[in-house]
Amino acid sequence: MSTMMKRMVIIICFILPTLNLYAPVSGGLVIEYAEPANPFVKLINAIGMVETRHDTLAYNPEEDAVGYFQIRPIRLRDYNERTGSNYRMRDLYDYEISERIFLYYASQIGPYNPEKIAKSWNGSGKKTRIYWNKVRKLL
Repeated sequence: MSTMMKRMVIIICFILPTLNLYAPVSGGLVIEYAEPANPFVKLINAIGMVETRHDTLAYNPEEDAVGYFQIRPIRLRDYNERTGSNYRMRDLYDYEISERIFLYYASQIGPYNPEKIAKSWNGSGKKTRIYWNKVRKLL
């Protein structure tokens, strides 16, 4: 090693300890709010568009279906029995209540099978394929 190199090493060894190479001390801990993950959000929007064009006040007199998700009395009865809730049809105009009911059933299937969720939500039979195709185009 050259003399010049030795001098630089010695200088660095003496200078480094005098430098303040520590992380700055902050006055507190910062915690940022993170939005909870909702794996169903795209499916909710697509189903809402197909069912009612996102109209929370929609009513279908043919099926007696109510709200954003067009929930029928039989589905509401089933939900109330399964969960111990006591919602009425008029409560389904409240988006949060309707979404809670939709998510209950969607969660039974899981977020990774939107086709099965959509078809199950729609009912049964040949029309579920048509319904799924409409929903799929919006995903």
